[in-house]
Formats: sequence, C-alpha cells, structure tokens
Amino acid sequence: MNNNKGFNWFFPILIAAVLLFFFTNMNSDSSSNSLDEEGFFQLLQQGKIQDVMIYKDTEKADVFLTKAAKTELANKQVAKDKSPFSTFDFAPKPDYTLSFGDLQLFLEKFDKIKQENPAIATKRDYGIGKNPMTELLFTAVFWIAIMALFYFVIFRKMMGGGGGGPGGQIFSIGKSRAKLFDEKEKVQVTFKDVAGLEGAKEEVQEVVDFLKNSEKYTKLGGKIPKGVLLVGPPGTGKTLLAKAVAGEAKVPFFSLSGSDFVEMFVGVGASRVRDLFAQAKAKSPAIIFIDEIDAIGRARGKGNFTGGNDERENTLNQLLTEMDGFGTDTNVIVMAATNRADILDKALMRAGRFDRSIYVDLPELHERKEIFNVHLAKIKLDENIDREFLAKQTPGFSGADIANVCNEAALIAARNGHESVNKQDFLDAVDRIIGGLEKKNKAIKPSEKRRVAYHEAGHATISWLVEHAAPLLKVTIVPRGRSLGAAWYLPEERQLTTTEQMYDELCATLGGRAAEQVIFGNISTGALSDLERVTKQAQAMVTIYGLNEKIGNISYYDSSGQSEYNIGKPYSEQTAKIIDEEISKIIATQYQRALQILSANKDKLDALANKLLEKEVIFREDLEEIFGQRAWDPELTEHPVSNTHTPENESPETILGPESNTQI
Repeated sequence: MNNNKGFNWFFPILIAAVLLFFFTNMNSDSSSNSLDEEGFFQLLQQGKIQDVMIYKDTEKADVFLTKAAKTELANKQVAKDKSPFSTFDFAPKPDYTLSFGDLQLFLEKFDKIKQENPAIATKRDYGIGKNPMTELLFTAVFWIAIMALFYFVIFRKMMGGGGGGPGGQIFSIGKSRAKLFDEKEKVQVTFKDVAGLEGAKEEVQEVVDFLKNSEKYTKLGGKIPKGVLLVGPPGTGKTLLAKAVAGEAKVPFFSLSGSDFVEMFVGVGASRVRDLFAQAKAKSPAIIFIDEIDAIGRARGKGNFTGGNDERENTLNQLLTEMDGFGTDTNVIVMAATNRADILDKALMRAGRFDRSIYVDLPELHERKEIFNVHLAKIKLDENIDREFLAKQTPGFSGADIANVCNEAALIAARNGHESVNKQDFLDAVDRIIGGLEKKNKAIKPSEKRRVAYHEAGHATISWLVEHAAPLLKVTIVPRGRSLGAAWYLPEERQLTTTEQMYDELCATLGGRAAEQVIFGNISTGALSDLERVTKQAQAMVTIYGLNEKIGNISYYDSSGQSEYNIGKPYSEQTAKIIDEEISKIIATQYQRALQILSANKDKLDALANKLLEKEVIFREDLEEIFGQRAWDPELTEHPVSNTHTPENESPETILGPESNTQI
C-alpha cells in the first residue's frame, strides 16, 4: 500500500510568510527616528538628553532621552506596532539616530553648551560603529538556524517522521496505535507456556490451525470465524492466551488496548479503527487482538449524557462495520479480552462478529498444579516441595495470584537467608498475600487481646461443630493487615450450594460476635467485616437465589449488567419491606443458633480461647484435642494437614470476611 503523496509545499510557504512578517515588523521597529545637529543641540539645551554614544568611524551617534523626555515623546507621537520579538532585546534601543559632520566641531559645540548650562548632566561615550554586513550575516545565520530547528523538530514530527511512532503525532493522530508482531518481531510465548486452560486452549488452537491450514476447513464449506472473545475474571490468563496465539499462529499479529482508540478529538477513534483494519487486510491473513475491549464496546444508549455525537459510540459503530459489513470478506480474525462481558453491546456479541465466546475460569486443583509447575521452573526449590500440597493451599487463586505466590515465596526465602525456597516460605507467602503484612509489634491492650481471642475462638468453634461450614485449619490473634485476628479455612470446591450450607456458613460467620455476647455480655465493633458478609449473603439468598420461602422462587438479579442504569427497583415498596424483614429474620435466626451452640459448649470455647492466648497461633490438631475429630469430614480425616504453619482460604477476596476481627 503506497502512501507516498509527494512533498507538501504548504507548510514551507506558510513558514516563510510568517518569518517575512516578523522580519518586516522588526526592521520597521528597529530603525530609530533620525535627528540632525540642530535638533540635537536644542534637546541638549533643554536637558532632555541622558546619554549620547558617538561612533567616530561612521560619523553617527545614538541619542538616549531622559525618562521625562521619553514620556513626553510618547504622548506626542502615535506609537508604532512593536515586533513580538522586542521583548527579547538584550540592550536598550536609542530614541534617535544622529548624523553629524565634522567630529571636532561637533564636540566643541557640545562642550560649549554644557559649560553655559552646568545643570545639564548628559553623558558622552564613544564606541565602534556597527558593520551593516556583519549584522546582516548574523541575522541570516540566526534565522536559518531557527528555520532548521522548526523543520527538524516540529515539522517532521507533525508529518509523522519523528519519534514516538506514527500514531503519536498530530498529523497522524488518526493512525492505529497497534503493535505489530510478525516475522521481524516474534513472540516467544507458546501454548506450552499456558497451563491450566485446556478448554480455552483447544478453542484458540483451532483458530490458529484455521489460519495455517485454511483449506482443511474451506473444502468442507466452513468459514473462518470473525471474532473470538475471551471472558473471565482478572488474572486468569486471557492476555497470556492471546500472546500464545501470537507466538503459534506465524501470521501478522496486531496488539492494542481498547483505550488506544479513545481520544479527545472527534472522529479519531473511528479513524484508528479504519486504519487498523486497513493494515490488517494488507497483511492478510492476520490477527487483531484488542485487550479490555469494554473501553469501547459498552452497550450504546446507556447512561449517555454527552449528547448525540458520542465519540465512543462512533468508534464502536466503525468497529461493528469493519467486523461484519460490506467488503469484510478477508482472513482477518479479531480476538478480544474483557472481564466485563455483561456490559458489552449486543450487536458486538452476535454471531458474525464475535462468533466464539470463550470463558476463562479460575483454575481447578489439577490446573493450579500445572500453573505451579510453570512458575516454579524458574525458582530454586527445596527438594521436599510438594506441588500437590501447594495447589491445595490456594483454592480460588487465579494464575496471576499463583505467580505472585511464587515470587513472594522467593523474596521471603531471600530475606531469611535461605539457600533455596522451602515449604514454609510458600506458606508464609500465602499468608502475606491473603491476610496482609504481619504486625507482631502492634500494641494491643490485654483486655482487647482477650476479646479478639474469644472472637476468633467463636468462629473456630462453630465452624467445627456445624456440618456444612468450611473446616478450619489455623487461627491466629497476631495482627495482620487491617485485622486484629484471622481464622483460616479450607473451603470445599463446589459448584452448587444448598440452603443448609449457606445457613451453616452464616452461623459460623456470626460466631465471633456471638462469642463476645456469651463471654462478656456485650459486643464490640470488631465484627464489621462479619456483618458486612452475612448481610450480603442473606440478601443474595432472598433476592438472587430464590432460597426464601416467603419471597418464593423469584430472582431480581440482572445478568445483563444493565440494572446499574435503572433508577427504580424491580419490585414494589411492599416487596422491599418483606425483603428487609426476611433478611433480618435469617440473620437473627442464625445469630440465636450461634448463641445456643456456644452456650452449650462454653467450656470448650474457654479452653480454645485460653490456648489461643497462650500460643497466639493454633492449628487443626489443637481443635481436635478439644473437640475431637469431625464426624462428617471423612476426606479431611484421611488426609490430615500437618501442624506446621498451614494457612489456607477460599480466595484472596474473602479471607478477611467472616474470619477476621477488624478493629474500627
């Protein structure tokens, strides 16, 4: 594609015209008023001359008036328009230029007038006259340098020849900012580097195979898919999967972010979309990858308060046209990634544009083990590291979280002076990432520490005694992050949750506050995160999952994500009142249940709290000594966890929920 349009003479002519205008103004302003000898001596006798500079070799002199005389002259004359460059003069300009005849006669008359008028304080100096040719040469060199600087620094950048790429300059602002990866700049990531995404890899591998062996599919009447959308929570490997496609496809790969289309100028986004697809078509077959496509793909007509000409909507319209419109029958595949698929425009998601939507979910146990294998290959490990054990310690972790655990473990090992990264380093890393930095030197009053111990013991007691609560592995009252204490659980990795399971989880979450009520007869602000979690969970039971008998099998959840734009609620005021009552009823019932369980096992609660005050950190084996083994937990009984420091939790987002005791 030839974009050479020849040299543009418009800007050089414009520059020359502007410089000619400045030259004219400067020359007209730089020439001072002429003055003859008679007029000079009149001003001298009146005491209006402050200084006179005499140039012997040119028979000329520069005359400088006093301040009062200058003011008087300004009032009498109409001031000329001054050059914009007059501000940058390095020396004051003379008010008059004097041409005299014989220098000796001029000096005699000058001295005579000063003798007759002793009050005259005019100074007389001598200098060397200016050579007109030298001034002209200096001026020419100066302006040539200015023009050269203007051309090379400004003009070349404006035309797109400067640094920063063609898309970053003012005259190429409508050009695409996509980064091109081809045979000159290859991506080293392959599918071997992507672990734990078997289903997603299978889908995108077929796309790569289509680009490599298109005849295999076209001979059967198949068509190349127009778009592939990767959807999933943050950190699950969507961008990594796209990098692997770039490394495996062996075709031109254009990579950019959705925000690269956004600009303050009208029409720029649509122009960049056109330029991007023009480049991709020229190098067809090719792949375009747009990361965070929700920046431009948000549903149109929702929450638009900017008027009819919405730049983001114009960009989306152009993208829709390029993906499936007239003249789009080319081998260009668009890949995109987002974690907010619910807000994307329906026209973007229809068949013919994004034909495939691949959900990249959080990794399961065996997938986490594969991800650990990838990241641990770069770390110097202890011989006793069990990857299966590490995978079990990180339920709910994404690929990015696992990479962070490995890196944090290496940093902890280096900080402690270890020769290799051992098991304890990984456990400390999980603690650090989920719970925050441990604060052993934080001053806590003994009464507050005792309350924290009973609070955490209450969580531990109920989670051990009720059937469906997550089994507890470790309890600590050492401050960590914003919490004064924390309890660590190993949640069951399940896809469905029953009503009874949610009730048991609510009861265990309220166990901390219930323990304070049973032991101290009052409650504190430490259960803030507990109350926040139970409120959200009870509200979800009533309004989302349809697990409440009074409300019935009704869900007010909007999976399309458009409910955020609705001002009103999807139910009446009477229903809202019933919902509030049912939420309060669920929480109150489980709180009373927690009080009953703790009151019936108060001796065991005291024993657990005292042991916690003594050791500050207790493990599952300590609970077994007090409560005995859980009868309904055979799997955990067959595979007991050692009494080493073994923090586990369901996910980084929920560790400080029911098990934390946050001081407010």
